[in-house]
Amino acid sequence: MVQQINMELRSMTVDEGVDLVAVDDRAAIDGLAAWHDPALWCRSKQEISPNAVPLYGDLVTRVLAAQRGLSSKCLVLDLDDTLWGGVVADCAIEGLVLGQGSALGEGFAAMQKYAKELKRRGVILAVCSKNNEAAAMEPFERHPEMVLRLEDISCFAANWDDKATNIRRIAAQLNIGLGSLVFVDDNPAERELVRRELPEVAVPELPCEPSLIPYRLAEAGYFEALTITNEDLQRTQQYQDNALRGKFMASGTDMDGFLRSLQMRLVWRPFDRTGLTRIVQLINKTNQFNLTTRRYTVDEVLAVMSDTHAIGLQFRLMDRFGDNGIIAIVIGKMQQEDLYIDTWLMSCRVLGRHVENATLAQIVDSARTLGAKRIVGQYIETPKNALVKDHYLKMGFKCTAQAPTNTFATLEIADFVPTNTHILIEEEQYADSFGN
Repeated sequence: MVQQINMELRSMTVDEGVDLVAVDDRAAIDGLAAWHDPALWCRSKQEISPNAVPLYGDLVTRVLAAQRGLSSKCLVLDLDDTLWGGVVADCAIEGLVLGQGSALGEGFAAMQKYAKELKRRGVILAVCSKNNEAAAMEPFERHPEMVLRLEDISCFAANWDDKATNIRRIAAQLNIGLGSLVFVDDNPAERELVRRELPEVAVPELPCEPSLIPYRLAEAGYFEALTITNEDLQRTQQYQDNALRGKFMASGTDMDGFLRSLQMRLVWRPFDRTGLTRIVQLINKTNQFNLTTRRYTVDEVLAVMSDTHAIGLQFRLMDRFGDNGIIAIVIGKMQQEDLYIDTWLMSCRVLGRHVENATLAQIVDSARTLGAKRIVGQYIETPKNALVKDHYLKMGFKCTAQAPTNTFATLEIADFVPTNTHILIEEEQYADSFGN
């Protein structure tokens, strides 16, 4: 009966947009006696045993952190004796310990299966190995027991540089903060080096038994997820497409010609229930290109959707290399004749491609529809969004009020001249199954 009630609770939380702390799952691992003391329950109706309270608090905090977009985004993997047993440069792929026929080999396969499942959920996978690149890639291409393949890896760094340097490069190439990375390496010296040089990176201690590593990572809660969207499922492909764009851009110096050749389309549509989960996810986890870093709940986004004096816009960027997914969110609210931009955030994956200019053109068009004469933008400084400190000034706004951490800038709509961005802007004709 308890199991049935818990199953119903899970279904109800999904329907009602409630985030669940699954204590039953944890109690199944630790044992009910570790979580519940019948004597305390009878005396004071204390549900959780004092011994379990710190872990209970940790489980709650993980959910709160995930709500605020603080979950880690990328798992950085060593290779030798982490994803397989042995040193590939010494024993070649025939000598690697991996897969069926060996208890240790099955443990390494279990580690790869865990990483593959994280990738399926939208976690980025990267490789950081001291190795010859060709030798390091060979097992991914040829070993029959490999669970992970090259197409699962968004960034592959195999060379003889120190791992802290390579991890910096991985973060730069993926355009994510170091605080979003979790580094897994069997070598204690390498772990200590990364901890010392890159304290923002999470570096867990690992058991010697490879089959236990997935449990250690799962228990740490680095990749706590509240929902899984279509964007999450496509994330690896999006980062691989972005790497192709980077290589193509690096092959020539004609930036204008490069942007034209991308054949970019910025497709927008108003907020709707179909995109609701992804909208809330982006608002609550985007930090770098985020002018105000205001967070919204599902109900608050729904309120924007029903407000006739507000705009909520979601933008998707497509080009000849593929679909970048939803890359920008804008929320604007009318105050008399001014449209105040409450929220403007963008994915850093598309920086340098004038997408912000194209986005502004659509904001202006939407503001005109509401009868606005001016657009007012606000920048609220945070420890992570210095990237966009001068964003509005670069877009042609004029500063109207300035404080150390809070700046307002205004754009007269009548004076706005669109920038030639080589981006086609179009409204997405999307049938919302919820009738909006």
